[in-house]
Amino acid sequence: MIEPIDTVTLQDCQRKGRDFILIDTLPLGIFAEGHLPGAINLPSDDILEQAPKRLPDRDATLVVYCASAACKRAGPAAGRLEQLGYTRLFHYDAGKKGWLAEGLTLEGPR
Repeated sequence: MIEPIDTVTLQDCQRKGRDFILIDTLPLGIFAEGHLPGAINLPSDDILEQAPKRLPDRDATLVVYCASAACKRAGPAAGRLEQLGYTRLFHYDAGKKGWLAEGLTLEGPR
């Protein structure tokens, strides 16, 4: 089941060093322009092919996000991960836009 996660909770998990993988589902070029701290890039269109190689632990906690609540990449990406058997999935619906709206910063050359 895919659970929502909000900015406060995500930031708290980062601050406390909780064990999770933050996944930016946008294309590489957009990821390179700036992404949430600690995120890896796994574009939505490549999930089915790349996830089994890059994310071998199907019980790892995964948090997916994209550009904003209006972006339609992270939700389908989470669904694809669920199809592949990943069991601990969270969707940060606010995405980069929501992160920035809270006054938080991105990593990368923004």
